[in-house]
Amino acid sequence: MADQFQGSALALSSDGFDNVAGMLGVMAAEVWTVLKVETSGCGFLPDRRPQILYERHIFHRLTGGQFDDGNISDPSAGGYLGGAAEYTRLAAAIALDANAALQSASWGIGQVLGENFKMVGYPDVQTMVDAMCASEDNQLAAVGSFIVASNIAGALRNHDWRSFARVYNGANFAKNQYDVKLNDAFQKFSAGPLPDILVRTAQLYLTFLGYSPHGVDGVIGRNTLNALNKFQADNGLPASNTIDQNTVSQIQNRLPGAQASSAVGG
Repeated sequence: MADQFQGSALALSSDGFDNVAGMLGVMAAEVWTVLKVETSGCGFLPDRRPQILYERHIFHRLTGGQFDDGNISDPSAGGYLGGAAEYTRLAAAIALDANAALQSASWGIGQVLGENFKMVGYPDVQTMVDAMCASEDNQLAAVGSFIVASNIAGALRNHDWRSFARVYNGANFAKNQYDVKLNDAFQKFSAGPLPDILVRTAQLYLTFLGYSPHGVDGVIGRNTLNALNKFQADNGLPASNTIDQNTVSQIQNRLPGAQASSAVGG
């Protein structure tokens, strides 16, 4: 099951980020705001599978309720386990109806629902899922395409969080204070430093290798440096307290399959 969803898992690049910000006509803070609220700004699990959330009520609708069991298929949302455990739910649904199951999960850094594959530019849901497994750039591009197709780029630009939340998160957005969370995240990103793409790339790849920086937030701190220095010591590399392109390349070259192309642009 794991291998089925383990692609190249390339980290978000500067070019990929800037392309989506330009598409939406927003500054970086607005993009980071959406990603922070959706997935704390990271599109992959430590095992290199995309972050997902399986939605049993979508599966119920897509399959006409024929598999209703109150767990994998049900008219109401719920049953969430979080993290890697969501793949256990997805696997059970795939055994019943693979196409409907993939459409019933939200994928990646912005949690775009598989059911929206056409809306974000894919011919079928499997092609979309493959793209989500390949890179955070693909994941973010899907977010941008969804926002444009849903006509809520203006709400994002104007910081109309309620209008944005109503479409992006659904009619029940207020139940989880989604709009409030967006506003809080935006205030933080507007006032403080934004995530550093190189730093978060290093953090993500260190996580894949088992050196936990305790989060992928693009902020270099003690936990990130401890993880980096442990990696450097284990691989006979000199210790450093900075992260540059060479540092990222050293980490990336140790990944399974040694993804050859850097995920960091510009």
